[in-house]
Amino acid sequence: MIPYLKQQIAEAFTSEAQRAIVREYLQMRTLQSLQRAGAMIPLAFHGGTALRLLYHLPRFSEDLDFALERQPLQYDLRKYLTAIDRDLTAEAYRVEIKLNEQHLVHSAFIRFRGLTHQLGISPHETEVLAIKLEIDTNPPAKAQLDTSLVQRHVAVHLQHHDRASLFAGKLHAVFQREYVKGRDWYDLYWYLSQKQWPPPNLDMLNNALGQSGWEKGIITPDNWKSQVLERLAQLNWNRVVDDVRRFVIDQQALGGFQKDTIENLLIG
Repeated sequence: MIPYLKQQIAEAFTSEAQRAIVREYLQMRTLQSLQRAGAMIPLAFHGGTALRLLYHLPRFSEDLDFALERQPLQYDLRKYLTAIDRDLTAEAYRVEIKLNEQHLVHSAFIRFRGLTHQLGISPHETEVLAIKLEIDTNPPAKAQLDTSLVQRHVAVHLQHHDRASLFAGKLHAVFQREYVKGRDWYDLYWYLSQKQWPPPNLDMLNNALGQSGWEKGIITPDNWKSQVLERLAQLNWNRVVDDVRRFVIDQQALGGFQKDTIENLLIG
């Protein structure tokens, strides 16, 4: 494990880039354990990390996000975390798990203490690198599901939101997140740049907006772009770019990430 990871990070130029590579490896190993434990029956993968692993979004992402879409009686987060702990501890990882099931969105942190020091990334022996899991136990209705094989470090079959539903989830974040997150806007720019990407699943989007107190009416094929443009006009663009910069190893991938480019993609 250590020799493999050292090989993977050898060509990364910064410690942040090395941490991102290691985190992505651990994300894949976590997903592998979840699949083996049966989590991909009730859960669907979505969010930024899903977009990167499934469709090669050119930025790293920190969290593993899931929606409880099927057979809720089979959902058992504690069982899944036990499987993750067992699988990774067997390979001499120092694993610490913290669970919170007090809200509709269940969360867990899987912490790896000392791994970055072992890899020569950090001088601090006790530095922690963490993977966060979030499971929405009351997701908006009408998401459509798909399954894909992801082969990155390990091979994992994942159930996930389909492309239109992934797009809808990102639009919901753009419209309703309480603070500006540059990664949302980078992902939206990426979606809009994909010529073959389907339009957003508006049934799902309207259900999500209804859950979060949206008061601007129904989103339709004719008005969703104007709603994005209205939100875009309010942004401090320098802050948007600063937020996403550390998640993009190849900074050339930020070259086209401009406010007017997004405007043109929406209007065109």
